[in-house]
Amino acid sequence: MVPKPVHILVALFGLIAIGAPVRADSQPADQQTEIQALRQEVQVLEQRLDALEKSRAIAPNPNAPGAVVEAGPVVNNSIPAPGGAASPTPPPAEGGAHVNAGDGGFHLVSGDGSTSLHLGGLVQLDSREFFGDGGGVLNNTFILRRARLITDGTFDNIYSFQFVPDFAGSAVTIYDANLGISLNDWLQLRVGKFKSPVGLEQLQQDAYTFFVERSLATNLVPNRDLGFQLGGSIDKGTLIYQVGAFNGVPDAANSSNQDFDNDKEAEGRLFVQPFAASGNPVLSGFGLGAAGTFGREKGTSGVTSGYKTDGQQTFFKYNASTYADGDVWRFTPQSYWYAGPFGFLGEYVVSAVNVLAAAPTKPVVSTTQIVNHAWNAEVGWTLTGENTTFAGVVPNHPFNPKTGEFGALQLVGRVEGLGIDPDAFPLMAAATTNAKDVFGWSVGLNWYLSRLVRIDTDFNVDRFTDPVATSSTQILRQDEKSLLSRVQIFF
Repeated sequence: MVPKPVHILVALFGLIAIGAPVRADSQPADQQTEIQALRQEVQVLEQRLDALEKSRAIAPNPNAPGAVVEAGPVVNNSIPAPGGAASPTPPPAEGGAHVNAGDGGFHLVSGDGSTSLHLGGLVQLDSREFFGDGGGVLNNTFILRRARLITDGTFDNIYSFQFVPDFAGSAVTIYDANLGISLNDWLQLRVGKFKSPVGLEQLQQDAYTFFVERSLATNLVPNRDLGFQLGGSIDKGTLIYQVGAFNGVPDAANSSNQDFDNDKEAEGRLFVQPFAASGNPVLSGFGLGAAGTFGREKGTSGVTSGYKTDGQQTFFKYNASTYADGDVWRFTPQSYWYAGPFGFLGEYVVSAVNVLAAAPTKPVVSTTQIVNHAWNAEVGWTLTGENTTFAGVVPNHPFNPKTGEFGALQLVGRVEGLGIDPDAFPLMAAATTNAKDVFGWSVGLNWYLSRLVRIDTDFNVDRFTDPVATSSTQILRQDEKSLLSRVQIFF
């Protein structure tokens, strides 16, 4: 409900506009009719303000600390988005449902604002060009990286849902399918398939990352998994938490739709924004926290299928016979800071798995614990002055050649690294076909033509420690130099 002072203020403006209605009886009949019409307009305006407040109750304010709109009104793991760029759900029309189509997608909102439906999409067309490989690595390509239909919504101001299939691969894949129950800001339940609450960059919406591809550090965290999670935001985003139980997936993996075993995984995350409620434009977008997982894996499917470079070429994978048997855990301290046109995101990830060179033929006596680590630090600066946020950039003046508007330009840079445990060689992974360590750096330019359309270009260099000139894996014979470009539409 709109606060009473707002009602009073609206009414006062109405009274002034109609020339003091307390004297209306002395006015001519036609003027009294006009006065009555203006009074009715004031009442309609008050009712629309009430409806707007109700609609905000179901759609988290993207500008408020502690709220992120993943796609429409559904909260995604309560990741804060200072100065977020997502579009709030439009207010319902007076007396009935309201349909709106715009740069935030298609919205249908009930008359009382308690129920909403959002239809949107994400399409990313990429170009990959590699240099210095002598033409021997035939990985130059155009690729449809993502082609997703996004459906989400809320019911009765309590329940929410999300369903996101992807059509970009050789088969349709369901990335998100989940139900949320929101009792209040600090107690929200989510069940189904969704992003694990671990990697900071991984939790960022695909459409909002600084670079075309996520950093090397994201190789060591889980992607999407099946399970349930409790989470919420305390004191206007000052403290954000998630804790849950999941089937468990290897590094950089997505869950299938089933996992029939007893080896599950507990995951949790705490993130603090100490100045979120201060209103300070420099400090309110600063946050830091930590996340971790603990569980058990058993079998060849319990180890990662491979780690990838910035150009999405596999530089490390275990031998096909490598067998997970025992505890697996991860830990990642993480931080970001968004202030005006400046943005920073960084994290350090440690991932451990207990493995054998092959499946055991008798009870396991001992395993080898492989501990890999990775890190990244990336910055962005909006050259045209718009705010850089965890939820992207919204241009102040969308591209329009007829009016001479250009949109927004953002310069980005990144350094990163990933190290493989030496104990992985040679029994768990072949030394001649895998890189032991990778250090990378990237620079890029992002052009936001509008809220919907974005064009990115990145130049990346990944340097392998001790490249093997005679390696049978040709991409390891020299450092990887890649130019990645993307055209994206997201609504």
